[in-house]
Amino acid sequence: MEKTVQLYEGKAKKVYATEDPALVIVSYKDDATAFDGTKKGTIRGKGAVNNRMSNFLMKRLAEAGIPTHYVEELNDRETLVKKVQIVPLEVIVRNVSAGSFAKRYGVEEGIVFDEPTFEFSYKNDELHDPLLNTSHALALKLATKEEIGTIKAMALKVNQELKAFFASCGVRLIDFKLEFGRLPDGSIVLADEISPDTCRFWDAKTGEKLDKDRFRRDLGNVEEAYQEMMRRVFGE
Repeated sequence: MEKTVQLYEGKAKKVYATEDPALVIVSYKDDATAFDGTKKGTIRGKGAVNNRMSNFLMKRLAEAGIPTHYVEELNDRETLVKKVQIVPLEVIVRNVSAGSFAKRYGVEEGIVFDEPTFEFSYKNDELHDPLLNTSHALALKLATKEEIGTIKAMALKVNQELKAFFASCGVRLIDFKLEFGRLPDGSIVLADEISPDTCRFWDAKTGEKLDKDRFRRDLGNVEEAYQEMMRRVFGE
């Protein structure tokens, strides 16, 4: 499958059309941004890590009964996926307090929740992705009640599957962001990516951060953390 025209370029990926209108190619970049794009940089090898890890996890989730946009990995940085209409809701699932949750509610990082928390933010760069609830999403017609129910159930199942998998790799899944898309028939599938860019990973023994927080917080060893996650996931 060959790329034709570029349809979109975001902070971390480019999307290209193909000769099949139902399929697009996603190309992962090494560019890194944080804090609404105000912090910019490059993480060498990030694109390949995110592409390969995301594809591996999407395949695992599909085997667990969660429909995804994944079709085929083309090379280290490019993947063929189903073309979807992205639902403009970012879905955040948290197992442990960290990041904006800890800051927003004035609690320390590392509090383990009895049950995972679930939140939406409005996927809108101009508005800085504000938090919203289900009634806001319905009022803004971002999704239907049925779609929101489906998305929530799928996100919590993703959490269950990923938590167990990463535990087997010696990693705690602290929190993560998901995006979902609509296929032409209206069905909802998991889209976007699952990677150190979109998840918080802490080493199960040491608590060392193995994700994009190393870039956000200038902790150093950013590339090494991404590569370490690759080794954990693929057993390399």
